[in-house]
Amino acid sequence: MTDVLRRIVARRVHDPEAITEAAANRARAKSPFNDKGRTMIIAADHPARGANAAGGNPTAMADRGELLERLCLALERPGVTGVLATADVIDDLLLLGVLDDKTVLGSMNRTGLAGSSFEVDDRFACYDAETIEKMRFDGGKTLTRICLDDPATPGALENTAKAVNELAGRKLIAMIEPFLSAWIGGRLENDLSPDAVIKSITIAAGLGRSSAYTWLKLPVVDEMERVLASSTLPAVLLGGEVKDPEVAFTAWQRALALPTVQGLVVGRSLLYPHDGDVAKAVDTAVGLL
Repeated sequence: MTDVLRRIVARRVHDPEAITEAAANRARAKSPFNDKGRTMIIAADHPARGANAAGGNPTAMADRGELLERLCLALERPGVTGVLATADVIDDLLLLGVLDDKTVLGSMNRTGLAGSSFEVDDRFACYDAETIEKMRFDGGKTLTRICLDDPATPGALENTAKAVNELAGRKLIAMIEPFLSAWIGGRLENDLSPDAVIKSITIAAGLGRSSAYTWLKLPVVDEMERVLASSTLPAVLLGGEVKDPEVAFTAWQRALALPTVQGLVVGRSLLYPHDGDVAKAVDTAVGLL
């Protein structure tokens, strides 16, 4: 991977326009779905929020060469439909030429840094709808923390609504990842109880002038049938940090049978599996679809 990294750096230094050219020449995916009618997105936007831990290693995702190697391996597996990341990662993947016929989703807000006192105040300082359209990508994703005792919450909701409006106006997917959160012991914690996830869904689903292009990115929790009955918006399931792969895969499989679920958006648990076998982890997840 060292030689690959040298080539990426050389192109960034001597030919920065190569990124825009690669985006313009990329073969776009005809659909966000694979031949089974499902979407399988690999997420890699964690480092931009300072969340570099994976698989028990606090700095796993901070090694960009290793992350790119794992991403390239995951993206070439059958049934994988695309990637979700920030510009730095997507630009590297464009230079590597691995995004042909893949759905590309740009991560839009990453300023609510993990573990910070301002985590709810997650401003849009990454991709915007204009750039996502210009780069011929397929949509944008926003993490939306809803904290009822944090005054930054109304601003976070307003900014999410603006992103939904701007993406929908361009007929691009607006993927919202909502959580009902609370400050506990100085840290922001997501409430993963069914009722809390339902509340987050009903709040997020109502944001914006139109819901025509809004998708929800949701955790797999207890009582998923009741949880997902709270909205008709298309939903994808997020992976998060998986401690027991067998338990997680079983829960994903059950939830995938529900009518609004379109597929999976998974990052660390597939890119950094406990046994180190990325291809096996990705193939297992695709098999659930």
